Amino acid sequence: MTDEQQRRQAAAVFDALGAEYEKAFAASKTHRRSLEWLLGRLAPGSRVLDVGSGTGRPTAQTLANAGHDVLGVDVSPVMVDLATRQVPAASFRCADIRDVPLEDGSFDAVCVYFSLLQLDRREQADLVRLLVRALRPGGCMVLATVPLDVEGVDAVFMGQPVRVSSFTAQGLAAVAEDAGLEVLAQEASLFTPAHPDARPEPHLFLHCRRRTTQPRMG
Repeated sequence: MTDEQQRRQAAAVFDALGAEYEKAFAASKTHRRSLEWLLGRLAPGSRVLDVGSGTGRPTAQTLANAGHDVLGVDVSPVMVDLATRQVPAASFRCADIRDVPLEDGSFDAVCVYFSLLQLDRREQADLVRLLVRALRPGGCMVLATVPLDVEGVDAVFMGQPVRVSSFTAQGLAAVAEDAGLEVLAQEASLFTPAHPDARPEPHLFLHCRRRTTQPRMG
């Protein structure tokens, strides 16, 4: 699958889900606790990047309501339109995050909530490295995923066909550390989205900080 086909597939899935995605995951207490962890570490008016920002809720809304400068990026035009209307205090851009120019050290925090799963493992690791470079030394990154040992598996998510790749919890922690992050805390939970086609799924939240000295690039 080419990069362009991958983008179109990811956009089509979340265009179709729209507001249903927000409703399905609104009850995630682990996500809320993750945002509380982040809020407790941010200085007033911090600049935050929300990768795969979806409908803007709860992540961008929570951060913007706390007075932070939030940029959300998502490949789905439907999601970006919903987020722009629902969270006017934040800014949103419809794009693949890999195509967005990001200055080194330009963000105080980066949120990556479940937005890696339609990339293959190599692409996930490359993207985490890219995002770490955009994070100031000492800044925070939250990585959330479904921690499974799968690569390029065809699945159905809330009625939509998807191709999924992921890491185990240990594997994702290794990706984070190799990219220059220190994993400060992690939380695992089992969550069932509020959707008739949903099944219980494991969730993993890694709470990280960019190390002040970075690994050498290969």
